[in-house]
Order: sequence, then C-alpha cells, then structure tokens
Amino acid sequence: MKLLSPLSCLTFFSLLGSVSTFSVIPTRVIINNIHETLTSERPRGDITARSTVLKAKDADRADIDDDRRVVITGVGVVSGCGVEKDEFWDNVSSGHSSINKITRFSLDEFPLTCQVASEVPPEKFDPKDHFTNIKSIKSNDRYTHFAVAASKSALSDASLPIGSIPPSRLGVMIGSAFGGAETFESETLKLHKNPSRPKVSPFTIPALLGNTASGIVGIECEARGPNYAVVSACASGSHCIGEAMQMITTGQADVMLAGGTEATITPLVCAGFCAMKAMCTKYNDEPKRSSRPFDNDRAGFVMGEGAGVVVLESLKSARERGARIYAEVTGYGASCDAHHITTPAPEGRGLADAMERALEGKDKSIVNYVNAHGTSTAYNDKFETMAIKSVFGSRAISKDGTFVVSSTKGVTGHTLGAAGGIEAVIAALSIYESTVPPTINLETEDPECDLDYVPNVKREMEVKAAMSTNLGFGGHNAALLFEKFEE
Repeated sequence: MKLLSPLSCLTFFSLLGSVSTFSVIPTRVIINNIHETLTSERPRGDITARSTVLKAKDADRADIDDDRRVVITGVGVVSGCGVEKDEFWDNVSSGHSSINKITRFSLDEFPLTCQVASEVPPEKFDPKDHFTNIKSIKSNDRYTHFAVAASKSALSDASLPIGSIPPSRLGVMIGSAFGGAETFESETLKLHKNPSRPKVSPFTIPALLGNTASGIVGIECEARGPNYAVVSACASGSHCIGEAMQMITTGQADVMLAGGTEATITPLVCAGFCAMKAMCTKYNDEPKRSSRPFDNDRAGFVMGEGAGVVVLESLKSARERGARIYAEVTGYGASCDAHHITTPAPEGRGLADAMERALEGKDKSIVNYVNAHGTSTAYNDKFETMAIKSVFGSRAISKDGTFVVSSTKGVTGHTLGAAGGIEAVIAALSIYESTVPPTINLETEDPECDLDYVPNVKREMEVKAAMSTNLGFGGHNAALLFEKFEE
C-alpha cells in the first residue's frame, strides 16, 4: 500500500468543498409578509438582519411570530446503531456500541493502522427499499442513498406523506463533509487502470458533488422549496439545520428536511486520517472500546457512517395538523476559529462563541444537557470541555445532576458531516424521552475533562433544553439549541 501524505485527507476536503460551490444558493428575498422583526430592528440591506430571527429574547419568544416558531415533528436516521428510530434510540440510550472490524474494504489489501469503524449493516439497509426511482440508485453514491432513506423515514415519522405538503413550501438542506467519497475513489481507480481509454461513469461528477444528496432528496420527496447543502466538514449537518430553521422563521418554507449524511469508510479517507494520526489505533482487537470520549486513555476518533435528518416545521403547520412535537429549535450559532485548519482554537474559544450566539437573549439556566461533539481526540475533548465551562460557568462543574454532558460517538462512531444531523436526532429524543444517553468507555478520569459526562449508564431526567455542538476542520463551529416544547 502506498503511503499517503498527512495532508491528503485535507486536500480531498478542499476538493469537495470547492466543487460544492457549483450548487446554486438562492438569494434571500424579503417578502412582504415577513414578520416585522426583520424590518423594524435593522435596515433591509443589513446582512445581520437574517440572524435576528434566531434570538428568542424573552420566555414568550415575542420577537418571533408565534406561527413561525420552529418545531421538530419527525426524525429519521441511518446508522450502525440502527436504521429505524426505535432501534437506534434503544442502542444509543443503552450505550450499545456499533463499532466493529472494518468490512467495507479489505484490510488485507489495505492494512491500515486503524481497522475499526461503525458500519451500516448491509442486511439492514437496501436503498431499493427507499428510492422511488430505482434506476437512480446506481447513478448515485452511498452517501446519497443514506440521505434519501433518512429523509423518507423522517417524513413518515412526522406523518407527512410525500405530496401532502405543497412542493414549494417543502425544502431540503442536507450537508456532507466529503460528498461521494466512494464514487471519487472507484472512478479514480478506473481512470488510472486504463488512462488511454478510461471507462469512467458519466454519472461521476453529480455522484461525488457535496450537494447532490440534498438535490436527490428534493426529487424523491417532491420538494421544490429552498434546497442547498452546507459544506463545513464535521459541522455540516448542524449548519444545515440552522440554515433550514431560518428558512421557516423568514417564511420561505413551512417544512424543511435538514441534517447531514456521510459514507466515508473507504481506503483513501481512512488512510488519510490515519496518516494525520487522528484515528484510534490502540483497540483494533477490542473495537467496542476504541472510541472513548473524554477518557484519559482516548487515542483518536473512530469512523462511522450514516445520515440523520429532522423534519423542521412551522408551529402553525404543526398545530393545524395536530402533529407530535419532539422539541422546539430555539437557537443557532456559528463561528470560525481563524486559528488552524485542523486544531481547535485554544480553550475552545471559537466553539464558545458559537454557543453564546445560540444562547443570545436566553436564560442559560434552562440548558441542562449538552450533546457534545466529543470525538475521543486529545485536543477536541479538552478544548470542548473548556468551552462548556466558559459558557455555563459554575453550573457546568457542579456535578450535582442539574447539568450534564455526554458524547454519543462511542456508540455511533464519528460520522463527520452526518454528525450534526444524527446528534440533533439524539438531542430531540433526549428531550422527548426524558433520557440522557451515556458516554461509554469512560473509565479513567482525565483531570482536564472534569464535567459530569454521564459515564457508561444512561440517566433518566427531564431535559428542559439541550444544546448540540459540532466542530469541523477549517475552524468551523456550530451550536444548536433545542427546548422542550411549551405552548
């Protein structure tokens, strides 16, 4: 096996990040019936006006038209932990790891230093069960298959049959860090195998683009509303949910399918991360112990794959049809470290900024659970702990049961661009089920990671408000705030 440069993975990130800019991002149009907050507080030309809709300053959220409040009415997930909501939640909340030896490619041919991952079980996932246009399965990448499946599951969970929503009022924002990684690798091999007469698929380009999953979901779900994809590495899914939230608060859509998707258990991607020494290599013979967020013996992240999609819906729409509401989305913050392409800013300053923005105008005491990015890497877990302390102060370190943190990546693996979507599903279910999933494999305390991480066993408690955080290469940070729904 040829050695890869430690920067090869970053180069691939840059490639797909740049090609995704070919997607058309719709211009934000201010329509006459947008609630007065946008026009009264700031001039129409001020680009910061778009963020005012995110600030729930008072308990009654007076600055947001009550009908345009955003609630989660459906969730869909594809994961190594399960491809149905109930199975997924049972495994996540019980701390049952889905990490095993890699089977997606030959470890004999590619004897990587990290040989474990969380794979979607082939016996539980067949794209034919989810696509209306069966012919398009072959022309699309695995990451798109996951997105379609999770989106349709979310609509079903929300009791929203396809066609029940006016197409122009249904939008899609599903992000990915890598896009069609499997397509990129397989088609590159074809090219090098026979460069004089390459048998490259004519579907190569659309299949590998980072916005294709969002586009295909739009086709499959008959959604003609706002549709694009945010590429911000491992923060992609959360950024998509935050952007989708704004589409509803500004009146551009009534329902949005939002989240992230990823299929990167491939030789190149895994080898690239191994070359960077970012992945765990200590537990190849004990896969289920390999991902151990916040533990003193953590030694790198473990790859996962899948998709997580939530149905975001205006409160008016949800009320009119008597929908079940898992949680309300009340805050979104984004920031950039402007520090280093891979290493988080010291003390988690950038993430703390995003968290503060998501909480702007809110009483921080309502938050009693943080679903942390918690990747099981030395820097992330340390700096994320610092960020949480910075934002929540003495409550964060009290360990009196009133404020808890957990990372679910010990169970799901790190799904990169899908992480924000999958973890939004987890945050919403934590609120709805009054249960906080555990941080598994937390066996030896790290003095620098000294919060209540719900070690190894789930905790039943009322979750009044949950924050979900994600960080991505490039210094991208995202924070989402979810609250227990109250009229």
